[in-house]
Amino acid sequence: MNFKIKRTVLLNALSKVSRAVSLKSPLPVLTGIKFELKDNELILTGSDSDITIQTSIKENIEIIKTGAVVLSSKYILEIIKKIDSDEVHIYIVDGTLTRIEGKGSKFDLNGTSHIDYPRIDLNKSGVHFEMKSIDLKQAIEQTSFATSEKETRPVLTGVNFKVKNHILECTATDSYRLAKRILNIDSDISFNIIIPKKSLIEISRIIEKDEMIELYVSDRKVLFVFDSILIQTRLIDGTYPDTGRLIPDEFNYTMSVDSQSLLNSVDRASLLSNEQSNIIKLTMDEDQVIISSYSQEIGSVEENLSKAFYKGQPLSISFSAKYLNDAIKSINSQKVKVLFTGEMRPFIIKDLDKDDIIQLVLPVRTY
Repeated sequence: MNFKIKRTVLLNALSKVSRAVSLKSPLPVLTGIKFELKDNELILTGSDSDITIQTSIKENIEIIKTGAVVLSSKYILEIIKKIDSDEVHIYIVDGTLTRIEGKGSKFDLNGTSHIDYPRIDLNKSGVHFEMKSIDLKQAIEQTSFATSEKETRPVLTGVNFKVKNHILECTATDSYRLAKRILNIDSDISFNIIIPKKSLIEISRIIEKDEMIELYVSDRKVLFVFDSILIQTRLIDGTYPDTGRLIPDEFNYTMSVDSQSLLNSVDRASLLSNEQSNIIKLTMDEDQVIISSYSQEIGSVEENLSKAFYKGQPLSISFSAKYLNDAIKSINSQKVKVLFTGEMRPFIIKDLDKDDIIQLVLPVRTY
């Protein structure tokens, strides 16, 4: 293997594929990035066996001799990041010993044989459809925060992607809150899968521009294809709970409010709340909306939400400040509506003008 390449091009590609590499992998070869130099391209692959990211470079590269090697992700990334040169020359000196040369610098890095790298099937097979990458990125950001951190129920650690009747629903819940994004898609297909949160976060970080992204969904994995990048992730086994019945159909009480005003008030109210529970209280009637918190050890705070408009019978409800905060930020709208069905019933937060994002929060009983 012998090639010369523009440093920034290689660094950009390495930064992407290294996101899939776990430095704690039980399989030592998977702590590296596979370099595969062909006649017309350099293919870089990183994987931790749950998620695989592969990209190819065809421009800004001079291919001298084809070949392959696996290089430590940690060290090759740091070398390319810090080497002071516009172009780098990378070639195998002996066996798997690889030399990286730049202006005035020379590194010799011990590699591993590419034969030891697991064979990863990145075939484009399964149910195929396309969507805008920016829609996918937003859907991930608007739902993934609500997944469960606990491994006791593995299905809740991922986001449920469900397609039926040209509608894609992305749903996440940790059983105390729920986040849902609804998207229209052109393809007449159906599937119901659970994608791990970690994989989705990496995909979201890699999406940089608005373009079409292809998805290939099969029983055990899903493949994302865009901009010379392939990202494949395993799926979580199991049946996702039917969350549709958790979302109320009718609401007896509604509050519309300026998002930033509500966020600021929640922030101030939670200053004196217990850090573990972070519980605040909304007390509402048609004359005023009060947000408050009380802690026996610390003290209390009360604030009038002047930019809120409430309709319905008087209502008091307590809940986690963090959950409300996360929900409003994910909607990313100037104004939101909060819909209630009762004191101890889940309540919904939506954009004031749109229904494509649904955030649900469970209230907390306080005595």
